[in-house]
Amino acid sequence: MSDNDFLRIVSVDDHVVEPPHLFDTWLPEKFQNHPDKPYVERRGLAGMKYMGGTKYDFDWQDDAPKADCWIYGDLIAPHKRHVAAVGFSRDEMTASPITYDEMRPGCYDPKARVEDMEMDGVESSLCFPMLPRFCGQTFSEAKDKDLAMACLLAYNNWMVEEWCGDSDGRLIPLPLIPLWDVEAAAAEIHRNAARGVTAVAFSEIPAKLGLPTLHSGYWEPFFQACEDTGTIICMHIGSSSQMPATSPDAPPAVAATLSFGNAMSSLTDFLFSGVLVKHPKLKLAYSEGQIGWIPYILERADDVWREHRAWGGVQDIIPEPPSTYWHRQIYGCFFRDVHGLESLHRIGVDNVTFETDYPHTDSTWPDTKKIFAEQMDDIEDKDLVYKIGRGNAIEMLRLDPDTGRWRG
Repeated sequence: MSDNDFLRIVSVDDHVVEPPHLFDTWLPEKFQNHPDKPYVERRGLAGMKYMGGTKYDFDWQDDAPKADCWIYGDLIAPHKRHVAAVGFSRDEMTASPITYDEMRPGCYDPKARVEDMEMDGVESSLCFPMLPRFCGQTFSEAKDKDLAMACLLAYNNWMVEEWCGDSDGRLIPLPLIPLWDVEAAAAEIHRNAARGVTAVAFSEIPAKLGLPTLHSGYWEPFFQACEDTGTIICMHIGSSSQMPATSPDAPPAVAATLSFGNAMSSLTDFLFSGVLVKHPKLKLAYSEGQIGWIPYILERADDVWREHRAWGGVQDIIPEPPSTYWHRQIYGCFFRDVHGLESLHRIGVDNVTFETDYPHTDSTWPDTKKIFAEQMDDIEDKDLVYKIGRGNAIEMLRLDPDTGRWRG
């Protein structure tokens, strides 16, 4: 295999800006005239203040710069430049309004996305949603659950058939589940698995969304469906609708620096929940959490298991050191993490994947090849470089081993 082949990245975490026609095209006819059907409207937005988590305070003024906004019932969700950031300089990636006309077409158009991937040396890409938020919280919070279910199914059909359908396997589908109905969630896993889907988005900490905990037993039908179908559960930072922060008046840079915190908490929760013991073939993936923190949390979890399991409530449910389940069943991913790469012998060479985070401000686009290669400078083993940039992701998402593309 040539050196260039080692740099054909399989990205396990990117994002899609849903196109305005999504629900016009994919929502069933009976919901097309529903008063709360999602649609896009252009509005003047004079300013926005980040309030923590996923919350902003917006200053709407008709004569202000325009933002294309999703309107869904009482929700008004404007597009923001720093989450459709590719094509702008770092200093232009601000929390300011943006329209589809100003975005790079690869944000919302699948053919343009594949062109941008080809330019960047990216073979295939798994994309998290925007309007529904990272695991479908928008639909879960909606009052009309019949419409919410219809919207969620429409999103999944659009994701599989339109966003990914004509990409020759370059775009990998990531559907959602109805978080408010676990039996329907299990059914949706089976429906999508029947058409070749191998991944699903889920909340890193469902309890923070007011949903049942991992320890409650509520999610068993979902976990069983994922295990039965080989569907990997992908959890993005912020999929609990919260980001770690120190105070309400701390600048967003504090939350951005601490963004791995919920992934760390989620991993600890899973390791001590017994879910991975009961479901030994279930696979999890942590998206955009980076990997440098993982060695310590595995060390600490194992130490707690050895020293404190009797009073710690896990003596009867966790038969092996918790790190066992990390190495057997869980993946982390990174885009810039030199410290994590220096700790591969602790994390495990089979448990690390790469991402480009297109089109967010963290994105490595259009310099992914260069950024990846620079981080691989000290790794002489070409097979290991291949695993990190491509091979582990192919295994994780059950892609075609020769092409690195979704087999659909």
